[in-house]
Amino acid sequence: MLCQLAVALVAWLAVMSNVQANYLRDAPVENGLCDSTVKSLSGYYTVEEKLNKNYFYWLFESRSTPSSDPLIMWLTGGPGCSSQLALLSENGPCSVSADGQSTVNNPFSWNTNANIMWVDQPAGVGFSYGAKNDHNETMVGNDMYSFLQAFFEAHPEYANNEFFVFGESYGGHYAPAVASRIFQGNNHKEGLHINLAGVGVGNGLTDPLVQYKYYPAMAMNNTYGIKTVSEDQYSKMVSRLPACEAMIGACNVQVAQHSTNLTMCETAYTYCNLMETTPYYNSGLNPYDIRKPCGDSDLCYDFTNIETFLNLPSTREALHVSDQADKWESCNTAVNVLFMDDWMINYHKKLVPMLEGGVRVLIYAGDVDFICNWMGNKAWTHQLTWSGKENFNAETDHDWVYDSKTGGLAKTANAKEGKGSLTFLQVFEAGHMVPMDQPAAALSLLNTFLRNEKFY
Repeated sequence: MLCQLAVALVAWLAVMSNVQANYLRDAPVENGLCDSTVKSLSGYYTVEEKLNKNYFYWLFESRSTPSSDPLIMWLTGGPGCSSQLALLSENGPCSVSADGQSTVNNPFSWNTNANIMWVDQPAGVGFSYGAKNDHNETMVGNDMYSFLQAFFEAHPEYANNEFFVFGESYGGHYAPAVASRIFQGNNHKEGLHINLAGVGVGNGLTDPLVQYKYYPAMAMNNTYGIKTVSEDQYSKMVSRLPACEAMIGACNVQVAQHSTNLTMCETAYTYCNLMETTPYYNSGLNPYDIRKPCGDSDLCYDFTNIETFLNLPSTREALHVSDQADKWESCNTAVNVLFMDDWMINYHKKLVPMLEGGVRVLIYAGDVDFICNWMGNKAWTHQLTWSGKENFNAETDHDWVYDSKTGGLAKTANAKEGKGSLTFLQVFEAGHMVPMDQPAAALSLLNTFLRNEKFY
Protein backbone atom coordinates (compact mmCIF):
# COMPACT_ATOMS: atom_id res chain seq x y z
CA MET A 1 0.00 0.00 0.00
CA LEU A 2 2.80 2.38 0.96
CA CYS A 3 4.60 1.51 -2.26
CA GLN A 4 1.44 2.30 -4.20
CA LEU A 5 1.11 5.61 -2.38
CA ALA A 6 4.74 6.42 -3.11
CA VAL A 7 4.32 5.63 -6.78
CA ALA A 8 1.15 7.73 -6.90
CA LEU A 9 2.92 10.60 -5.16
CA VAL A 10 5.82 10.48 -7.61
CA ALA A 11 3.37 10.43 -10.51
CA TRP A 12 1.43 13.35 -9.06
CA LEU A 13 4.61 15.37 -8.54
CA ALA A 14 5.66 14.63 -12.12
CA VAL A 15 2.31 15.84 -13.41
CA MET A 16 2.46 18.97 -11.28
CA SER A 17 6.03 19.61 -12.41
CA ASN A 18 4.91 19.31 -16.01
CA VAL A 19 1.96 21.63 -15.39
CA GLN A 20 4.26 24.20 -13.85
CA ALA A 21 6.75 23.83 -16.70
CA ASN A 22 4.06 24.28 -19.30
CA TYR A 23 1.48 26.57 -17.77
CA LEU A 24 2.82 28.68 -14.96
CA ARG A 25 5.56 30.63 -16.64
CA ASP A 26 3.98 34.02 -17.19
CA ALA A 27 3.21 36.89 -14.85
CA PRO A 28 1.99 40.48 -14.88
CA VAL A 29 4.41 42.80 -16.64
CA GLU A 30 6.32 44.87 -14.11
CA ASN A 31 6.20 48.66 -13.79
CA GLY A 32 3.33 49.08 -16.26
CA LEU A 33 5.76 48.81 -19.15
CA CYS A 34 4.35 50.23 -22.42
CA ASP A 35 0.77 50.69 -21.14
CA SER A 36 0.14 51.20 -17.44
CA THR A 37 -3.60 51.67 -17.92
CA VAL A 38 -4.42 48.00 -18.57
CA LYS A 39 -3.46 44.58 -17.32
CA SER A 40 -0.48 43.16 -19.16
CA LEU A 41 1.03 39.67 -19.08
CA SER A 42 4.23 38.24 -20.53
CA GLY A 43 6.27 35.09 -20.31
CA TYR A 44 6.53 31.62 -21.77
CA TYR A 45 4.70 28.41 -22.46
CA THR A 46 6.49 25.24 -23.43
CA VAL A 47 5.35 23.81 -26.75
CA GLU A 48 7.70 20.83 -26.86
CA GLU A 49 9.40 19.87 -23.62
CA LYS A 50 11.88 17.32 -25.04
CA LEU A 51 13.34 19.98 -27.33
CA ASN A 52 13.04 22.75 -24.74
CA LYS A 53 10.95 24.79 -27.17
CA ASN A 54 9.44 27.74 -25.35
CA TYR A 55 7.38 30.50 -26.92
CA PHE A 56 7.41 34.04 -25.56
CA TYR A 57 4.34 36.25 -25.67
CA TRP A 58 3.30 39.70 -24.48
CA LEU A 59 -0.41 40.35 -23.91
CA PHE A 60 -2.32 43.56 -23.22
CA GLU A 61 -5.91 43.52 -22.15
CA SER A 62 -8.45 45.70 -23.91
CA ARG A 63 -8.69 49.38 -23.03
CA SER A 64 -12.46 48.91 -23.23
CA THR A 65 -14.14 45.77 -21.81
CA PRO A 66 -11.55 42.99 -21.48
CA SER A 67 -13.95 40.46 -20.01
CA SER A 68 -16.02 40.34 -23.20
CA ASP A 69 -13.87 41.89 -25.91
CA PRO A 70 -12.24 39.51 -28.43
CA LEU A 71 -8.77 38.05 -28.01
CA ILE A 72 -6.36 38.46 -30.93
CA MET A 73 -3.12 36.61 -31.54
CA TRP A 74 -0.68 38.47 -33.81
CA LEU A 75 2.00 36.63 -35.77
CA THR A 76 4.68 38.58 -37.60
CA GLY A 77 6.16 36.87 -40.65
CA GLY A 78 9.66 36.90 -42.09
CA PRO A 79 9.80 33.98 -41.66
CA GLY A 80 11.89 34.50 -38.56
CA CYS A 81 10.83 37.98 -37.45
CA SER A 82 9.65 38.81 -33.94
CA SER A 83 6.07 39.79 -33.26
CA GLN A 84 7.35 42.23 -30.65
CA LEU A 85 8.64 44.27 -33.58
CA ALA A 86 5.03 44.80 -34.67
CA LEU A 87 3.92 45.54 -31.12
CA LEU A 88 6.41 48.41 -30.83
CA SER A 89 6.36 49.73 -34.40
CA GLU A 90 2.87 49.03 -35.71
CA ASN A 91 -0.16 48.21 -33.59
CA GLY A 92 0.81 47.90 -29.94
CA PRO A 93 -0.08 50.22 -27.04
CA CYS A 94 3.18 52.14 -27.33
CA SER A 95 6.07 53.03 -29.60
CA VAL A 96 9.70 53.42 -28.59
CA SER A 97 11.50 56.73 -28.26
CA ALA A 98 14.32 57.51 -30.67
CA ASP A 99 16.98 56.73 -28.09
CA GLY A 100 15.39 53.41 -27.14
CA GLN A 101 15.12 54.31 -23.46
CA SER A 102 11.40 54.93 -23.06
CA THR A 103 8.02 54.54 -24.73
CA VAL A 104 5.24 56.78 -26.07
CA ASN A 105 1.51 55.98 -25.99
CA ASN A 106 -0.10 54.82 -29.23
CA PRO A 107 -3.72 56.07 -29.43
CA PHE A 108 -4.40 53.68 -32.32
CA SER A 109 -3.35 50.53 -30.52
CA TRP A 110 -5.16 47.34 -31.44
CA ASN A 111 -5.98 46.79 -27.78
CA THR A 112 -8.41 49.73 -27.95
CA ASN A 113 -11.33 47.30 -28.17
CA ALA A 114 -9.61 43.91 -27.97
CA ASN A 115 -7.30 41.85 -25.84
CA ILE A 116 -4.24 41.08 -27.94
CA MET A 117 -1.05 39.08 -27.62
CA TRP A 118 2.02 39.17 -29.79
CA VAL A 119 3.74 35.76 -29.96
CA ASP A 120 7.34 35.12 -31.03
CA GLN A 121 7.49 31.94 -33.10
CA PRO A 122 8.98 29.57 -34.08
CA ALA A 123 11.73 28.83 -31.54
CA GLY A 124 14.74 31.08 -32.01
CA VAL A 125 12.65 34.10 -32.98
CA GLY A 126 12.63 37.14 -30.71
CA PHE A 127 12.66 36.02 -27.08
CA SER A 128 11.45 32.47 -27.85
CA TYR A 129 14.07 29.78 -27.48
CA GLY A 130 14.75 26.08 -27.92
CA ALA A 131 15.42 23.75 -30.81
CA LYS A 132 15.16 25.55 -34.14
CA ASN A 133 13.56 22.74 -36.10
CA ASP A 134 10.29 24.14 -37.45
CA HIS A 135 10.48 24.33 -41.23
CA ASN A 136 6.90 23.95 -42.47
CA GLU A 137 3.38 24.94 -41.56
CA THR A 138 2.43 21.57 -40.11
CA MET A 139 5.10 22.09 -37.47
CA VAL A 140 4.13 25.74 -37.01
CA GLY A 141 0.47 24.83 -36.61
CA ASN A 142 1.12 22.02 -34.13
CA ASP A 143 3.46 24.13 -32.01
CA MET A 144 1.10 27.08 -31.92
CA TYR A 145 -1.80 24.77 -31.05
CA SER A 146 0.26 23.46 -28.12
CA PHE A 147 1.03 27.01 -27.07
CA LEU A 148 -2.63 28.01 -27.16
CA GLN A 149 -3.76 24.93 -25.29
CA ALA A 150 -1.29 25.78 -22.54
CA PHE A 151 -2.29 29.43 -22.55
CA PHE A 152 -6.02 28.79 -22.24
CA GLU A 153 -5.44 26.14 -19.58
CA ALA A 154 -3.66 28.78 -17.53
CA HIS A 155 -6.05 31.62 -18.45
CA PRO A 156 -9.62 30.31 -18.67
CA GLU A 157 -10.84 33.88 -18.21
CA TYR A 158 -10.30 34.39 -21.96
CA ALA A 159 -11.75 31.06 -23.09
CA ASN A 160 -15.24 32.36 -23.94
CA ASN A 161 -14.02 35.44 -25.80
CA GLU A 162 -14.05 35.32 -29.58
CA PHE A 163 -10.57 34.41 -30.82
CA PHE A 164 -8.88 35.82 -33.94
CA VAL A 165 -5.61 34.86 -35.61
CA PHE A 166 -3.86 37.69 -37.45
CA GLY A 167 -0.71 37.36 -39.51
CA GLU A 168 1.37 39.75 -41.59
CA SER A 169 3.68 39.05 -44.53
CA TYR A 170 4.79 35.41 -44.17
CA GLY A 171 1.92 35.36 -41.72
CA GLY A 172 -0.03 34.68 -44.92
CA HIS A 173 1.31 31.16 -44.44
CA TYR A 174 1.19 31.16 -40.64
CA ALA A 175 -2.33 32.47 -40.02
CA PRO A 176 -4.23 30.03 -42.28
CA ALA A 177 -2.13 27.10 -41.01
CA VAL A 178 -2.52 27.97 -37.32
CA ALA A 179 -6.23 28.77 -37.62
CA SER A 180 -6.77 25.54 -39.55
CA ARG A 181 -5.05 23.58 -36.78
CA ILE A 182 -7.34 25.22 -34.22
CA PHE A 183 -10.38 24.49 -36.41
CA GLN A 184 -9.40 20.84 -36.71
CA GLY A 185 -8.72 20.56 -32.99
CA ASN A 186 -12.16 21.97 -32.23
CA ASN A 187 -13.88 19.64 -34.68
CA HIS A 188 -12.06 16.58 -33.35
CA LYS A 189 -12.47 17.68 -29.71
CA GLU A 190 -8.76 17.16 -29.14
CA GLY A 191 -8.26 19.56 -26.27
CA LEU A 192 -9.69 22.75 -24.89
CA HIS A 193 -12.15 24.35 -27.29
CA ILE A 194 -10.84 27.61 -28.74
CA ASN A 195 -13.55 30.06 -29.77
CA LEU A 196 -12.17 30.71 -33.27
CA ALA A 197 -14.16 33.49 -34.94
CA GLY A 198 -11.89 34.93 -37.61
CA VAL A 199 -8.63 35.01 -39.53
CA GLY A 200 -6.91 38.17 -40.76
CA VAL A 201 -3.95 38.48 -43.10
CA GLY A 202 -2.21 41.74 -43.90
CA ASN A 203 -0.02 41.95 -47.01
CA GLY A 204 0.52 38.22 -46.81
CA LEU A 205 2.09 35.53 -48.94
CA THR A 206 -0.69 32.95 -49.09
CA ASP A 207 -1.01 31.64 -52.66
CA PRO A 208 2.42 32.05 -54.33
CA LEU A 209 1.27 30.42 -57.57
CA VAL A 210 -1.10 33.33 -58.18
CA GLN A 211 0.75 36.09 -56.38
CA TYR A 212 4.08 35.76 -58.20
CA LYS A 213 2.29 36.51 -61.48
CA TYR A 214 1.67 40.06 -60.31
CA TYR A 215 5.23 41.19 -59.63
CA PRO A 216 5.75 42.58 -63.16
CA ALA A 217 2.43 44.44 -63.03
CA MET A 218 3.15 45.96 -59.61
CA ALA A 219 6.64 46.94 -60.71
CA MET A 220 5.51 48.74 -63.87
CA ASN A 221 1.75 49.32 -63.86
CA ASN A 222 0.85 50.09 -60.24
CA THR A 223 -1.93 52.55 -59.39
CA TYR A 224 0.61 55.21 -58.38
CA GLY A 225 2.22 55.42 -61.82
CA ILE A 226 5.69 54.64 -60.41
CA LYS A 227 7.93 52.79 -62.86
CA THR A 228 10.22 50.83 -60.56
CA VAL A 229 12.06 48.86 -63.27
CA SER A 230 13.08 49.52 -66.88
CA GLU A 231 10.99 48.41 -69.85
CA ASP A 232 13.61 45.77 -70.64
CA GLN A 233 13.57 44.43 -67.08
CA TYR A 234 9.78 44.40 -67.10
CA SER A 235 9.69 42.42 -70.37
CA LYS A 236 12.13 39.87 -68.96
CA MET A 237 10.07 39.51 -65.77
CA VAL A 238 6.97 38.81 -67.88
CA SER A 239 8.78 36.35 -70.16
CA ARG A 240 10.07 34.32 -67.22
CA LEU A 241 6.70 33.98 -65.51
CA PRO A 242 5.66 30.72 -67.28
CA ALA A 243 8.76 28.91 -66.02
CA CYS A 244 8.25 30.31 -62.55
CA GLU A 245 4.60 29.23 -62.50
CA ALA A 246 5.52 25.74 -63.70
CA MET A 247 8.05 25.37 -60.87
CA ILE A 248 5.64 26.57 -58.20
CA GLY A 249 3.01 24.22 -59.61
CA ALA A 250 5.45 21.29 -59.52
CA CYS A 251 6.34 22.18 -55.92
CA ASN A 252 2.71 21.99 -54.88
CA VAL A 253 2.26 18.68 -56.72
CA GLN A 254 5.11 17.24 -54.66
CA VAL A 255 3.42 18.50 -51.51
CA ALA A 256 0.05 17.05 -52.54
CA GLN A 257 1.72 13.68 -53.11
CA HIS A 258 3.20 13.87 -49.58
CA SER A 259 6.66 13.58 -51.03
CA THR A 260 9.63 13.92 -48.71
CA ASN A 261 11.61 15.26 -51.67
CA LEU A 262 10.66 18.92 -52.14
CA THR A 263 13.45 19.82 -54.54
CA MET A 264 11.03 21.64 -56.84
CA CYS A 265 9.99 23.89 -53.94
CA GLU A 266 13.59 24.96 -53.42
CA THR A 267 14.11 25.33 -57.18
CA ALA A 268 11.00 27.49 -57.46
CA TYR A 269 12.13 29.61 -54.51
CA THR A 270 15.51 30.27 -56.10
CA TYR A 271 14.37 30.83 -59.68
CA CYS A 272 11.22 32.86 -59.06
CA ASN A 273 12.80 35.21 -56.56
CA LEU A 274 15.82 35.73 -58.78
CA MET A 275 13.74 36.46 -61.86
CA GLU A 276 10.67 38.20 -60.43
CA THR A 277 11.83 40.13 -57.36
CA THR A 278 15.56 40.77 -57.86
CA PRO A 279 15.02 43.36 -60.63
CA TYR A 280 12.97 45.39 -58.15
CA TYR A 281 15.52 44.98 -55.36
CA ASN A 282 18.22 46.21 -57.72
CA SER A 283 16.30 49.46 -58.13
CA GLY A 284 17.23 50.49 -54.60
CA LEU A 285 13.59 51.14 -53.74
CA ASN A 286 11.96 49.89 -50.57
CA PRO A 287 10.19 46.57 -51.37
CA TYR A 288 7.66 47.40 -48.65
CA ASP A 289 6.82 50.83 -50.05
CA ILE A 290 7.45 51.67 -53.71
CA ARG A 291 7.43 55.40 -52.91
CA LYS A 292 10.60 55.26 -50.80
CA PRO A 293 14.28 54.34 -51.17
CA CYS A 294 15.43 51.36 -49.14
CA GLY A 295 18.40 53.02 -47.50
CA ASP A 296 21.21 51.20 -45.71
CA SER A 297 19.23 48.91 -43.40
CA ASP A 298 18.64 45.28 -44.37
CA LEU A 299 14.95 45.73 -43.58
CA CYS A 300 14.79 49.20 -45.21
CA TYR A 301 13.66 50.61 -41.86
CA ASP A 302 15.70 51.62 -38.82
CA PHE A 303 14.53 49.59 -35.82
CA THR A 304 17.66 50.07 -33.71
CA ASN A 305 15.68 51.96 -31.06
CA ILE A 306 13.40 48.95 -30.60
CA GLU A 307 16.37 46.63 -30.41
CA THR A 308 17.94 48.87 -27.79
CA PHE A 309 14.74 48.99 -25.74
CA LEU A 310 14.06 45.26 -25.74
CA ASN A 311 17.64 44.47 -24.78
CA LEU A 312 17.69 46.80 -21.79
CA PRO A 313 18.19 44.71 -18.62
CA SER A 314 15.23 46.53 -17.10
CA THR A 315 12.99 45.60 -20.04
CA ARG A 316 14.01 41.94 -19.99
CA GLU A 317 13.38 41.82 -16.26
CA ALA A 318 9.98 43.49 -16.50
CA LEU A 319 8.94 41.06 -19.25
CA HIS A 320 10.24 37.98 -17.41
CA VAL A 321 12.54 37.11 -20.33
CA SER A 322 14.39 33.85 -19.75
CA ASP A 323 18.16 33.82 -19.36
CA GLN A 324 18.10 31.13 -22.06
CA ALA A 325 16.75 33.63 -24.58
CA ASP A 326 19.32 35.23 -26.85
CA LYS A 327 19.75 38.94 -27.35
CA TRP A 328 16.63 40.22 -29.07
CA GLU A 329 16.92 40.78 -32.82
CA SER A 330 14.18 41.88 -35.16
CA CYS A 331 14.65 38.85 -37.44
CA ASN A 332 16.56 35.57 -37.29
CA THR A 333 18.19 34.71 -40.62
CA ALA A 334 18.89 31.12 -39.57
CA VAL A 335 15.18 30.51 -38.97
CA ASN A 336 14.32 32.21 -42.27
CA VAL A 337 16.50 29.80 -44.25
CA LEU A 338 14.77 26.78 -42.70
CA PHE A 339 11.53 27.72 -44.49
CA MET A 340 12.96 27.73 -48.01
CA ASP A 341 10.99 24.61 -48.99
CA ASP A 342 7.83 26.02 -47.41
CA TRP A 343 7.93 29.37 -49.21
CA MET A 344 6.20 28.38 -52.46
CA ILE A 345 3.53 26.16 -50.94
CA ASN A 346 -0.02 27.48 -51.34
CA TYR A 347 -2.06 27.82 -48.13
CA HIS A 348 -5.21 29.48 -49.45
CA LYS A 349 -7.15 26.19 -49.44
CA LYS A 350 -6.76 25.96 -45.66
CA LEU A 351 -9.27 28.79 -45.43
CA VAL A 352 -12.10 27.05 -47.30
CA PRO A 353 -13.33 24.64 -44.58
CA MET A 354 -13.23 27.52 -42.11
CA LEU A 355 -15.23 29.80 -44.40
CA GLU A 356 -17.82 27.08 -44.86
CA GLY A 357 -17.77 26.43 -41.12
CA GLY A 358 -18.65 29.96 -40.04
CA VAL A 359 -15.22 31.59 -39.65
CA ARG A 360 -14.76 35.11 -41.03
CA VAL A 361 -11.70 35.89 -43.17
CA LEU A 362 -10.22 39.32 -43.87
CA ILE A 363 -7.45 39.77 -46.44
CA TYR A 364 -6.17 43.36 -46.45
CA ALA A 365 -3.25 44.90 -48.29
CA GLY A 366 -1.60 48.29 -48.34
CA ASP A 367 -1.36 49.26 -52.00
CA VAL A 368 2.19 50.65 -52.13
CA ASP A 369 3.75 47.38 -50.99
CA PHE A 370 5.63 45.50 -53.70
CA ILE A 371 6.67 42.24 -52.08
CA CYS A 372 3.20 41.02 -51.03
CA ASN A 373 1.25 43.43 -53.18
CA TRP A 374 -2.47 44.06 -53.27
CA MET A 375 -2.81 42.95 -56.90
CA GLY A 376 -1.64 39.43 -56.18
CA ASN A 377 -3.62 39.22 -52.96
CA LYS A 378 -6.82 40.34 -54.63
CA ALA A 379 -6.24 37.90 -57.50
CA TRP A 380 -5.95 34.85 -55.27
CA THR A 381 -9.12 35.76 -53.37
CA HIS A 382 -10.90 35.79 -56.74
CA GLN A 383 -9.54 32.34 -57.61
CA LEU A 384 -10.33 30.74 -54.25
CA THR A 385 -12.83 27.93 -54.71
CA TRP A 386 -15.55 28.14 -52.06
CA SER A 387 -19.33 28.39 -51.94
CA GLY A 388 -19.26 32.20 -52.04
CA LYS A 389 -16.86 32.46 -55.00
CA GLU A 390 -19.45 33.45 -57.60
CA ASN A 391 -20.95 36.17 -55.45
CA PHE A 392 -17.55 37.42 -54.32
CA ASN A 393 -16.23 37.74 -57.86
CA ALA A 394 -19.43 39.39 -59.07
CA GLU A 395 -19.36 41.95 -56.25
CA THR A 396 -18.04 45.36 -57.29
CA ASP A 397 -15.36 47.21 -55.36
CA HIS A 398 -16.89 49.68 -52.93
CA ASP A 399 -15.33 52.69 -51.27
CA TRP A 400 -14.30 51.89 -47.74
CA VAL A 401 -14.88 54.98 -45.63
CA TYR A 402 -13.64 55.50 -42.07
CA ASP A 403 -13.67 58.74 -40.07
CA SER A 404 -15.26 60.47 -43.11
CA LYS A 405 -12.22 59.49 -45.23
CA THR A 406 -12.07 57.12 -48.17
CA GLY A 407 -9.43 54.68 -46.98
CA GLY A 408 -9.59 52.06 -49.68
CA LEU A 409 -11.72 49.67 -51.69
CA ALA A 410 -13.52 46.65 -50.25
CA LYS A 411 -15.59 43.69 -51.35
CA THR A 412 -17.27 40.99 -49.26
CA ALA A 413 -19.30 37.84 -49.81
CA ASN A 414 -20.79 35.24 -47.51
CA ALA A 415 -20.66 31.47 -47.65
CA LYS A 416 -23.88 29.98 -49.00
CA GLU A 417 -24.52 28.29 -45.68
CA GLY A 418 -23.33 29.33 -42.26
CA LYS A 419 -21.86 32.63 -41.18
CA GLY A 420 -18.44 32.53 -42.84
CA SER A 421 -17.46 35.50 -44.97
CA LEU A 422 -14.53 36.65 -47.09
CA THR A 423 -13.48 40.31 -47.37
CA PHE A 424 -10.71 41.78 -49.47
CA LEU A 425 -9.64 45.30 -48.58
CA GLN A 426 -7.20 47.44 -50.56
CA VAL A 427 -5.83 50.09 -48.20
CA PHE A 428 -4.79 53.33 -49.87
CA GLU A 429 -1.35 54.84 -49.28
CA ALA A 430 -0.16 52.07 -46.99
CA GLY A 431 2.78 49.77 -47.48
CA HIS A 432 3.61 46.29 -46.25
CA MET A 433 2.94 47.26 -42.63
CA VAL A 434 -0.48 48.89 -42.75
CA PRO A 435 -0.74 49.73 -39.02
CA MET A 436 2.58 51.59 -39.19
CA ASP A 437 1.71 53.62 -42.30
CA GLN A 438 -2.00 54.19 -41.68
CA PRO A 439 -2.64 53.57 -37.96
CA ALA A 440 -6.13 55.09 -37.85
CA ALA A 441 -7.20 53.12 -40.91
CA ALA A 442 -5.74 49.92 -39.48
CA LEU A 443 -7.61 50.30 -36.21
CA SER A 444 -10.84 51.04 -38.06
CA LEU A 445 -10.56 48.00 -40.33
CA LEU A 446 -9.81 45.85 -37.29
CA ASN A 447 -12.82 47.06 -35.32
CA THR A 448 -15.14 46.67 -38.31
CA PHE A 449 -13.97 43.08 -38.75
CA LEU A 450 -14.14 42.18 -35.06
CA ARG A 451 -17.68 43.52 -34.78
CA ASN A 452 -18.72 41.68 -37.96
CA GLU A 453 -19.92 44.97 -39.42
CA LYS A 454 -20.06 45.78 -43.12
CA PHE A 455 -17.14 47.59 -44.75
CA TYR A 456 -19.53 49.42 -47.06
